[in-house]
Amino acid sequence: MKIVIIGLGTIGQTILKSIDRVSNTITIIDQDREKIESLIERYDVFGVVGNGACRDIQNEAEVGSADLVIVLTMSDELNILACLVAKNIGAKNTIARVRNPEYRSQIMDMKDSLGISMIVNPEMDTAREIFNLISLPSIAQIERFAKGRALLVEIVAEKDTLIIGETLISLGKKLKTKVLICAVQRGSEVIIPSGNFSIQEGDRIYFTADANSLGAFLNEIDLVRSPLKKVMIVGGDKTGFYLADALSSKGHKIKLVENDAKKAEELAVLLPHVTVIEGNGTQHDLLLEEGIEAMDAFVALTDVDEENMIVSMFANKMNVRKTITQISGDNLYAMLGELGIKNNVSPTNIVANRILSYVRALDNKRGSNVLTLYRLVNNQVEALEFAVRTQSKILDRPLKDLSLKKNCLIACIIRGETVIIPNGNSTIEIGDNVVVVTTHKNFDDLFDIFE
Repeated sequence: MKIVIIGLGTIGQTILKSIDRVSNTITIIDQDREKIESLIERYDVFGVVGNGACRDIQNEAEVGSADLVIVLTMSDELNILACLVAKNIGAKNTIARVRNPEYRSQIMDMKDSLGISMIVNPEMDTAREIFNLISLPSIAQIERFAKGRALLVEIVAEKDTLIIGETLISLGKKLKTKVLICAVQRGSEVIIPSGNFSIQEGDRIYFTADANSLGAFLNEIDLVRSPLKKVMIVGGDKTGFYLADALSSKGHKIKLVENDAKKAEELAVLLPHVTVIEGNGTQHDLLLEEGIEAMDAFVALTDVDEENMIVSMFANKMNVRKTITQISGDNLYAMLGELGIKNNVSPTNIVANRILSYVRALDNKRGSNVLTLYRLVNNQVEALEFAVRTQSKILDRPLKDLSLKKNCLIACIIRGETVIIPNGNSTIEIGDNVVVVTTHKNFDDLFDIFE
């Protein structure tokens, strides 16, 4: 495919780094000449310096022949105009970042006429992710395959959890509910486990399950938790606003701390069912005064990663049941586990995953068999849903008789409406969807995982 990326900020560079540059031709556009020259040298892509909403610049970048144009500048208006221009000169598909809450409803109504195929909003997408984490207290992350019928779930093996000390074999014998543990993060190490792998306290465990059996599994391992009703949010920017609005509408009691007096006053008007507090949410005395120790959940959403980490550590010390930390930079991920920060969200990675899934979907129309793609563990692991469309010698044979590449695991088979958690006797049939978890990158077909 021919892909054009306009706006090479953090998200744009993450997309550039992640897209397969062997099967795709990539052109980048940005007004920063030094940035363009550096990225051309690093990634061997084409580059144009200039305003990405300008028709002349888009013509120079041959946007009219692009299969996909991704526009990620800091200006909503420029992003919308750039997509309109791109579509007008012939680009097939466009993605625009639109962040302003005031544009939300009208853009969704008008996106087709504006030439926008998909809209991404980092703040709204992050708020939605955090909302899901608060709604499911014992879960650190959840991804969905086959229109939600199959799940990939992340949990933390906390102290006294019944799975600690169990091998995957012994756990399989004890549990009535079928799940498949397909990846484990232990410190900075990522493991695709075998049957003899033993679970330790602090492990971050990724498993696949039928959506209908998730509750039963969590109950069996004693990980069902009471609802998180009282939530404190530090940071009243767009993500904080979206999150407070969503949680309060579901009956949660919310305290939102915002340092900027004018913004706090505006939030108090916009969020009548939320207690808005003007003050520095990173100050020890203010947090104690507002009752952090009585909160069920604490969410750190300031613009500074280090501040989010510090206040999250303090919330953990105050025994808040669930602490969620926004981290924008990749350089801090390695130390989060060591600092006891179990639940973190990255707006950059959330949006990048959405866009990469869209890219994979376009590839699928052009011959790739990847239906869904998620990147996990700071992009070290891929979970891919493949469609089995063609005959092969690996079909209708027990999995135990097949040879998979190292660090590949068949995590789930979806056959019609049935979700199969596979064992050695399971088979793959034509028409199935198959979920694979792997540390390899850029597989395009299920058959790529076999030796």
